[in-house]
Amino acid sequence: MKHLLIATDNLLPRWDGIARFINEVVPKLSGDFRITIAAPAFNGDFSGYENVEVVRFPVSGLKVADYFVSKPSYIKIRKLVRNADLVWTHTLGPVGVLSIFAAKSMKKLLVSSIHSIEWELFTKSLSMNRVFSNIIYVLTKFFARLIYNRADLLIVPSLEIAEFLEWNGIRTQKSVIHLGTDVEKFVPADRKKAKAALGIDPNRHVVGFCGRIGREKDLVTLYRAFRRVQKKDRDALLMIVGQDLAGVTRDFASKACVMVVGAVDNVVPYFQAMDVYVLPSLTETTSLSTMEAMACGIAVLSTRVGAVKDYINDGVNGIFFLKQNAYDLSKKIIRLLDDEALRASLGGNARKTIVERFSWDKTIRRIKEVLEVMS
Repeated sequence: MKHLLIATDNLLPRWDGIARFINEVVPKLSGDFRITIAAPAFNGDFSGYENVEVVRFPVSGLKVADYFVSKPSYIKIRKLVRNADLVWTHTLGPVGVLSIFAAKSMKKLLVSSIHSIEWELFTKSLSMNRVFSNIIYVLTKFFARLIYNRADLLIVPSLEIAEFLEWNGIRTQKSVIHLGTDVEKFVPADRKKAKAALGIDPNRHVVGFCGRIGREKDLVTLYRAFRRVQKKDRDALLMIVGQDLAGVTRDFASKACVMVVGAVDNVVPYFQAMDVYVLPSLTETTSLSTMEAMACGIAVLSTRVGAVKDYINDGVNGIFFLKQNAYDLSKKIIRLLDDEALRASLGGNARKTIVERFSWDKTIRRIKEVLEVMS
């Protein structure tokens, strides 16, 4: 059995898209590979995975955007890489970058998954003036290009992302593997019962978001739009699920009309209580949370970002709105809350899209094929 080292700067108990991806993938790969995971030691409870070794590195007090930087030992990482047949990285944080350098110096096979466009994500997640932002943008792009061109293969979530990376000077061979969703876990439910189970009045309309809460998610626009919605639907509730390390929700979390849940191990009951799901992000690659919402049969509103454009057909299985435009978003939320039949139609088509095109079984099958060929 081949030994696979997964190197990541995002792992439970820190909840975000990458951590959730790894959480889904590892149990399904552990029967095919002997797996070791290298990751930061974030605070919180995490029981690990059966038959998988998890090596943790201390986290420093240095915070960049909403992320506390880890302090990995390069000597320890080199030892982990030396014992592996294949290295699979998921981030350009300290653990990921040092693992890439170690893998190349020891001529180990190296696969890197692209979960975000780092130079866009990093600059949008920081609060800074335009001049400094442009400098950070250029430097981050240069660094990402330098690092990713060291990999033997890049796993990307869409052809559009593959082409975008190529246009930006990242020449490494790319394999397109669409992210998937567990369609047996993320399922539609009786929405009124789901609301009641969370202590929400079943007759209230719930507008929701789920995911890592950073500045680039632009939840401020969502809140501003929701305030407009309240003028027409005074009982509507805005529910935000996810860990907020950047303080994005600080100014409105205490409002009576807002329910900020925080990080939870099981997000399904919260999705099932939503009437409308909103992705207001300024940058994304795939947005796993949006696909999960669609699998739960929720009517989705989203900005035109990343691969979301590939799986949302405007007006058929979701609706797009203009980035950072609270007025446009509010009009479309109101339209959906007023039209139950439209919500049902969009949600039904959304569920069908995910089941037919983006189930986890297809994603895992392709990941296994790629990793087995590489190793």
